[in-house]
Amino acid sequence: MEALPARARAYVVCVTLAALLCLLPLIPAAPVSQPGGDHISWWAAALLAALYAGCERLVRSRTVAAPHPGGVFHPVLLAAAFLLPPSAAALVALPGALLLPVEQRPYLARRLWRAGRLVIAVWAASRVHLAVGGRDAVADCAVPGALGTAGAAVLVFCLVLTLLEGGILALTSGALPRGRRTSAPAAWWRLFLGSLAPLTVHGLAGLMMALLWRGTYGPVAALLVLLPMGVSWWAFAQYHRERAAHQATIRALVQAVDIKDGYTRGHSERVGRASMMIARELGMDDERVELLRFAGILHDVGKLGVPTRLLTKNGPLTPEERRVIELHPEYGHEMVRGISFLGEARAAVLHHHERLDGSGYPYGLAGGQIPESARVVAVADAFDAMTSNRSYSKARPVQVALDELRRCAGAHFDPRMVAALVRAITHSGWHPAVTADDPRSATGGTGPADGARWTGGGTRSVAGGTRRADGDTRPADGGTSSVPGPAAPGARR
Repeated sequence: MEALPARARAYVVCVTLAALLCLLPLIPAAPVSQPGGDHISWWAAALLAALYAGCERLVRSRTVAAPHPGGVFHPVLLAAAFLLPPSAAALVALPGALLLPVEQRPYLARRLWRAGRLVIAVWAASRVHLAVGGRDAVADCAVPGALGTAGAAVLVFCLVLTLLEGGILALTSGALPRGRRTSAPAAWWRLFLGSLAPLTVHGLAGLMMALLWRGTYGPVAALLVLLPMGVSWWAFAQYHRERAAHQATIRALVQAVDIKDGYTRGHSERVGRASMMIARELGMDDERVELLRFAGILHDVGKLGVPTRLLTKNGPLTPEERRVIELHPEYGHEMVRGISFLGEARAAVLHHHERLDGSGYPYGLAGGQIPESARVVAVADAFDAMTSNRSYSKARPVQVALDELRRCAGAHFDPRMVAALVRAITHSGWHPAVTADDPRSATGGTGPADGARWTGGGTRSVAGGTRRADGDTRPADGGTSSVPGPAAPGARR
């Protein structure tokens, strides 16, 4: 929203006007009255509004100094929806939404958007809760009935937030992210499902607050619900803090590899993206998809342990030098083994150069001995290596690279992973980028012949001389012949 499109600004204005209409019955002279003619408890509305604004402000403060996951105190808003008439409940969200700091421009539009969407969502939830008899169930502390009516209100609250959020995302982005093109209803449905579970938990906490509020001990007992909620938020924030620190470590490692081996700049990020595409196509859950993205990003981190002179050597590698480079998966595994949340991604870092026929390295694993995560990354690595422009070789067309992967499926690569990548690219396309800029590629004086064919992790030889491949394995002394041992898919002999 840094440069908010005109249509998005109009959308924010419309949401703001709709929010004002929700608050209109609060004006004494307004022609619109509260549904059912309910009496407004202003002290309750003020207490809940102050509580919501204060708690949200606290979790964003430097004193707490923890990542803010957003919507931590939605239970307070939902409790207001269960206790107050619709317009009064909507008013509870207004002070906190307007007064909390905004970190990015445009400040006014962001404040209005945040306030408008919460006001409309709380008003709609309260209106539905009132219509299905939830107010009486809460007043009578009838728990079974209160659960059903609260569930209806939470469902509407989630639906309104999702629809409004999906609208602003569509208007500000203009298109879905590359590689995830799908229909707007499908995108909104994913947003809805992702929000429903946490908001259901928030709804239960809000209902507990409302029932205690109407009980013997009144608001004091209701406020006690915030204590376990605050503890759970703190634990959640600490998890996010640790995860953010690990991700910062991952970014630093990848940047270090890119600096050290500038020929493959950006390669790790693209392998992470391709690994994610394969995982999604195979129907893996979101957590595994994220782990495989990390695996792809980190697969070459062991190059930090390889002497730079070998990574940047222009001439052919000796057998001894090739063996040193082939240690990089083990180096990488040692570097990431202490990052606990990576899980199976660590196995992918260690085994992404293994081959189904057992001719890979470092351990010569074959078939099902190779971890599934490593088989995913191996295909992603090979595909990006073939389709990326480098200073020493031109990119091969995407279709040619896919054909090469199919040809090697069953011997070097897992056929399931190859088929998944083919399907994903057929649906979403692939947009390789130049990962190195080297004046030698323009002069043509020292680079390899244009016809060189190779895949990541393998070897290649070029008529008229040999240049470095992917920093993994290059031909040993011998000019144009392949290295001893298994040839790379598509290598010229």
